Amino acid sequence: MTLLAGLGVEGEVHAGVTVKHRSRVAQDPTQPNLRQVHLVHQKLFTEVGGEGFNVTPGDLGENITTSGIDLFCLPVGTRLRIGDEATVEVTGLRNPCLQIDNLQDGPLRKVVGRDEAGNVVRETGIMGVVQASGVIRPGDTITLELPAGRRRPLDRV
Repeated sequence: MTLLAGLGVEGEVHAGVTVKHRSRVAQDPTQPNLRQVHLVHQKLFTEVGGEGFNVTPGDLGENITTSGIDLFCLPVGTRLRIGDEATVEVTGLRNPCLQIDNLQDGPLRKVVGRDEAGNVVRETGIMGVVQASGVIRPGDTITLELPAGRRRPLDRV
């Protein structure tokens, strides 16, 4: 797969400088596209599968499946260097939509819930923008570069 700086995943429907998701385009088509790349941790598929759903990599619309990185602990602005050339900057949490339930009835309620305080918890991965182009392949190493200064926690984008 090829990541293109400032655009996203080559040939992917959500690639572009401005938003591509229908609901966001309806609000303001000039918004910057903070959702160029979607990353999900491999354990999500195991967890959802343990609840009786057959969800495999690619079914949730993610572009990259990771392991060994706690994606939800990364602050906004973290740079992920993937493979030899590509860099993705983390922008926030994916806010999943009802299309997840188009696969089969019910997975959405397994990946979005509430914590003890009543706050919404989203477990469908994180989003980012491509800072440096490059070809990425299964098994590529991902290295992290945390942002300098005050770190902002992830919020939905």
